[in-house]
Amino acid sequence: MPSSPIEALSPIDGRYRAATEPLRALLSEAGLIRERIRIEAHWLLHLSAAVPQLPYALLAAPVRRRAEELAHEPGALAAPAVKEIEARINHDVKAVEYYVRQELLAAGASAAALELVHFGCTSEDLNNLSYARLLAAARSILIAAIDALDERLTVLARREAATPMLARTHGQAASPTTLGKEIANFVTRVRRARRRWAAVVPLGKWNGAVGNFNAHVVAAPDVDWPAVSRAFVESLGLEYNTHTTQIEPHDWIAEYCDALAGLDVILIDLCRDFWGYISLGYLRQRALAAEVGSSTMPHKVNPIDFENAEGNLGVANALLRHFAEKLPISRWQRDLTDSTVLRNMGVALAHALVAYSALARGLEKIAADPARLQADVTAAWEVLAEAVQTVMRAAGVPDGYERLKDFTRGRAIDAASLAAFIDTLPLAATDKTRLRALSPSDYVGLAARLALEV
Repeated sequence: MPSSPIEALSPIDGRYRAATEPLRALLSEAGLIRERIRIEAHWLLHLSAAVPQLPYALLAAPVRRRAEELAHEPGALAAPAVKEIEARINHDVKAVEYYVRQELLAAGASAAALELVHFGCTSEDLNNLSYARLLAAARSILIAAIDALDERLTVLARREAATPMLARTHGQAASPTTLGKEIANFVTRVRRARRRWAAVVPLGKWNGAVGNFNAHVVAAPDVDWPAVSRAFVESLGLEYNTHTTQIEPHDWIAEYCDALAGLDVILIDLCRDFWGYISLGYLRQRALAAEVGSSTMPHKVNPIDFENAEGNLGVANALLRHFAEKLPISRWQRDLTDSTVLRNMGVALAHALVAYSALARGLEKIAADPARLQADVTAAWEVLAEAVQTVMRAAGVPDGYERLKDFTRGRAIDAASLAAFIDTLPLAATDKTRLRALSPSDYVGLAARLALEV
């Protein structure tokens, strides 16, 4: 660990250390080590209860208490102690086994009872369950941040539900909407993507060196090892994967990463749209007296929070997409290319969390500028061409689109010229009256109602 955050190579542990703190206890190396210890201790306790016919499976009370303590919370000194062992033996998971044996020996475990620690296990048995539980816990932290964004966006959508805004398709003036409806669109997208991510079920396997219970069966042939394994995995809150090689194939992690990346793409879209609305003046940013917007232009209040969020979401997704494509691939019964990749899960989730924090700050600073919004939409009388030609269609008047195209394309339209044009149309008097009374600000359809529905 660097002596100071400003000396950290990664901004996750440097500049953004405070923002990523909630993930550190889970997805740091220390967090992984502690979870491995918990799994090792849980397995010993489960084995003792589920397979009592094994010699020395009935643990003495002090040994059981220490195992229960390790299964619950190994403590702050556990990870450094494991790293010291690893430095000697050069194997991270075996170091966890040795540490647990050492702790149980100190509690009075016999040499024979200690042989039940890591019984029938391969390193990947501990690893896959550890990562599954850690990623599930990390997801809860990120979902809380997403829900906070949802809440803020919903407030904005409802507040500005009826605020008319000129829509822009292909960057050009289009049929008006409301600011609230455009925000509501993002709310519904984020919620759907959140549900998709939350629905990914973490899987776990516990079946030995190549997934066949080889060692288990030869050691205790009368035990229903798949049933014991299933009960153990499910006791940890995970879904049991029945068919694997040495490794749990990581398909669920790929789904997890892909679903989170999909949610992040929606938030990138949001960042870019809000950046644009700020640029157009539709949204104002609250200026903080102590902040500087530019090193040379004193007037500037830059949309830096939306830019920071977009950048960090991009970094997160570059990693998440790689994980989704790489992790399900393992040569034959096992290769080790997944190991170093999985260690970067925390980096990807941390960049996502930094982005959510930045986006939350940006959303807290903005407010609509009704005058600016109104000025743009009021000046765009040409957008009512759609309304006029559709009323003509409804009345059965032929060539409505073509007439409006000839009248509006490439020329400035105002209220007077549009009213004069409407008077020339073969429409009923009631239709003409209704169209002449219409202004661009009124032509928002059901936008306000749709915005309030979120």
